Amino acid sequence: MISVGTPLLWSLFACFVVVALLIDFFALNRQGAQKVSMRAAAIWSAIWVAVSFVFVGFLWWMLGGMGDDVAARSMANSKALEFVTGYLVEKALAVDNIFVFLLLFTYFGVPPQFQKRVLMIGILAALVLRGILILVGSWMIQEFHWIMYVFGAFLVFTGIKMWMASGEEPDLDKNPALNWVKRRVRIAPDYDGERFFTKIDGVKVATPMLLVVLLIGIVDVVFAVDSIPAIFAITTDPFIVLTSNVFAILGLRALYFLLAGMQERFHLLPYGLAIVLVFIGTKMLLIDIYKIPVAWSLGATVTILALTMILSLYIKPKGEVTASAYPFDGKSKKHD
Repeated sequence: MISVGTPLLWSLFACFVVVALLIDFFALNRQGAQKVSMRAAAIWSAIWVAVSFVFVGFLWWMLGGMGDDVAARSMANSKALEFVTGYLVEKALAVDNIFVFLLLFTYFGVPPQFQKRVLMIGILAALVLRGILILVGSWMIQEFHWIMYVFGAFLVFTGIKMWMASGEEPDLDKNPALNWVKRRVRIAPDYDGERFFTKIDGVKVATPMLLVVLLIGIVDVVFAVDSIPAIFAITTDPFIVLTSNVFAILGLRALYFLLAGMQERFHLLPYGLAIVLVFIGTKMLLIDIYKIPVAWSLGATVTILALTMILSLYIKPKGEVTASAYPFDGKSKKHD
């Protein structure tokens, strides 16, 4: 499969990701267990978006975007556009992750000061998982072209399902993954700081924190299966696919704290995401009949998401969304 990823570009990208994660971990440990403010979340979100565009600018320059070679300049423009489109699509789909994370944190009463560590673990799991899925997906597309139709049909189905489920409050009490874990793991009634295990009457048991981390891992799997085919509809270049995914995920923790208090303002956004998935799935199904330009995909995605966000400000929700009853009180209590 043709890719712009040279050994130098792969090495530079890998070094950047390692450094970014180390900085994030350092900042996390230095701050300790405290709530992330809206201002800090906004600043970090802006930083991650800026870094992503600095990267695509660097990639465009490396590919000859400023050179005299017309062919190289055209390829640089094309790859930069693919990155921006893929990044925007993955970032938009990540918003759905955020709303599910919020639901989990609310349901389990996770204290705000503990949420950032859980999100960091979830981000690491997502990076590893998506890297594996992208490699597998690239190989499958190279060996079996017809898999593009399978991906396309899956995205259309997912988009329709998302549209039908929009506006409904998920019932975690009926979630099969949650019930499966509950039947097999003894869970303490309270939190013990950020620990995954504690002791009750001398018996070692799991804390609600472990359960939340496990469920976020499951959420990562589900959303990765949805989002990976979406990026392959935009480009099949493994380097662009992986880099756009990674940059979208790296800023997920800051984006969560930025949007956590704004989810009801953009209550129509899931409908927009559903339309985007159907559009991208349709694009994959038509790939051998008509190849929709990447610029059109970018324009359609931006227009759909912007329109649903604007309409959310003028159209009120059908009913007030009520939080699920907390099975855990969210208190940090140590059991000896």
